[in-house]
Amino acid sequence: MKKAAYNIMPATEEVLKTMGEQIKLARLRRNLSATLVAERAGISRASLWKVESGNPAVAIGIYAAVLHALNNMDKDLLLVAKDDEMGRQMQDLNLITRKRAPRRG
Repeated sequence: MKKAAYNIMPATEEVLKTMGEQIKLARLRRNLSATLVAERAGISRASLWKVESGNPAVAIGIYAAVLHALNNMDKDLLLVAKDDEMGRQMQDLNLITRKRAPRRG
């Protein structure tokens, strides 16, 4: 079976790795075993290990299931791209302002 090719930038790989480590630490702080979290999320322990290592091949839905298994932490996904400062600035630059004819006096 051919491995899927991903065009993941090194900085993004680091983000995923950090996110995986944070998920693992959240599990450990809660004293939850990998087996229990995997069971709650409906995934295998191998998939949980991939999540906790920040593997880019893992589907976002699996990340969401694991976060939900950690006592509803999936709500944190709502923070993704919430404050899109650059996008808002670009939008503001493209706003068309109506120009009115000068008043007749």
